[in-house]
Amino acid sequence: MKILTQVALWLLIIGGLNWGLIGFFGFDLVAALFGAMSVLSRLIYALVGVSAVWIIIDFFSNMRLKQLDD
Repeated sequence: MKILTQVALWLLIIGGLNWGLIGFFGFDLVAALFGAMSVLSRLIYALVGVSAVWIIIDFFSNMRLKQLDD
């Protein structure tokens, strides 16, 4: 599960940088590389979203385990 969390974290970093580019410069790197709303760009957006959910679940489960240890 640690590898999955690391992959999810990297996808979130990439997604965050892409959103930063959109916010500051109006430039969507994913769309520029793979086509606006192409199957591949939609897959990347979906993976970033699933990664966010995974990291949220991982974060709160680790918090709960830490509270049980205290």
